[in-house]
Amino acid sequence: MTRAAGNVSVVAAIGQAWRRLDAYLESRIRQRVTLRGLGFTLITIAIGVTAFVTANNLLFLLLALLLSALLVSGFVSRLGLAGLEVDLVLPRHVSARVPCPATVKLRNHKQWIPSFALRLQGSPNSGFTQPVYFGLLAGGGQVRVPLTLEFPRRGQYREDAFEFSTRFPFGFTDRRVRVAIERDLIVYPSVLPQPGFEQILQRLEGEISSRQRGRGDDFHRIRPYEHGEGTRHVDWKTTAHTGALQVREYVQPEQPRVEILLDLAIGAGDMAWLEEAIDCCAYLGWSLSERRAPFRFRTQLCDLQIPDEAEVYDMLRFLALVEPLYAASNVPDPQFASNSDEALVVFFSRRSGTDPRHSADPRAARSA
Repeated sequence: MTRAAGNVSVVAAIGQAWRRLDAYLESRIRQRVTLRGLGFTLITIAIGVTAFVTANNLLFLLLALLLSALLVSGFVSRLGLAGLEVDLVLPRHVSARVPCPATVKLRNHKQWIPSFALRLQGSPNSGFTQPVYFGLLAGGGQVRVPLTLEFPRRGQYREDAFEFSTRFPFGFTDRRVRVAIERDLIVYPSVLPQPGFEQILQRLEGEISSRQRGRGDDFHRIRPYEHGEGTRHVDWKTTAHTGALQVREYVQPEQPRVEILLDLAIGAGDMAWLEEAIDCCAYLGWSLSERRAPFRFRTQLCDLQIPDEAEVYDMLRFLALVEPLYAASNVPDPQFASNSDEALVVFFSRRSGTDPRHSADPRAARSA
C-alpha cells in the first residue's frame, strides 16, 4: 500500500512538473510554420530522400546546405526576440471607447546584436487597435513609437499581455514571444454622448437657466470697467468723479444645485441597464464639470459634492470600479429622496423603471 501511494505521488509530481514546463514554453516562445517554410521543408525532405536513394554526393551537399539554412533561420529569429523590453506610457485619465494617445517604448538589451522586422501586438484587453512594426532596433538601442489605444470597457486593467513576432530572416516560421506589463490602469466609463444622453443634458441646462434668469437685484460694489462689457450698468456719476469708466456690479443669483442619483440595486438580468446608466452618469458629470456647474453624485456606496469636496475624476474613478448590488425588492431605496425641494434631481433606478435614455426631465426623474 505504501509503495503504491509513493508511485502515485511520483507520477503526480512528474505530471505537475511537465505542466509547469509546458506552461512556461507556451508563455515564452511559440512558432508557426508559414507556407514558405512548409514548401522549403518538403523540398528538403525530397532532396534528402533522393540523396540517400542515389548516393549522390552533390545532393548530400545540397541537403546539408538546406538543413543549415533551417538551423540558421531558427537561431537568428530566436536571437532577435531575446533581450527585448517594452513599456507603455499612457495618459493619466483614460475613458472607455475613447481613443487616447499613448507611446510604446522598446529597448534592446543586447549590446552588439540588432533585432530586425519586429511586430508588436496586444491582447484584446490591451487597447491595441493594430500591430506596431519595427524594421530595425540596433543593439543597445531604444525607440519610442506613438500610437492610439482604445479600451473597450470600463474597469481596472492590472496586466496586459503583449506579443512580439518576427519572420526574419527567411520567413520560414512566424516566431512569437509573449511579454507582460505590470500596471494598474483604471479606465473610466465612456464620457461620449449616446442616443438620448444629450436630451437629458439639454433639459437639465434649461432648468438651470430658467432658475438663473436675471442679473440679480442686490448691489455688490462699483468696480472699473472691463473691456468687452456692455454700457448698461455703467455708473456715470462715479465715472465723472474718477475720470475712468466705473461699473455697478450686482450679486449673481445662486446657481441651482443638481443631484445625480444612481441606484446600484438591480435584478439578475439588468447588468446592461446598469452599464448604460453608469455611462449616462459619467457623461452628465463630465458635461456639468466642463460647464463649471456644481453638482452632487450619490449612490448607496458614495456621496460626492463636486467640486466642493471632490473632483469629477473621483466620480469617474468610482464609476469605473463599481459593482452592482443585487436587490430582492422592486421598491426604490428611500435614501434617494432629495433633502431639498430646490435641487434638480436626475434619478436612475431600475426598480422605479427609469431609462437612462428617457430620464430627460429632472423634475419627472425626481418623482419617479
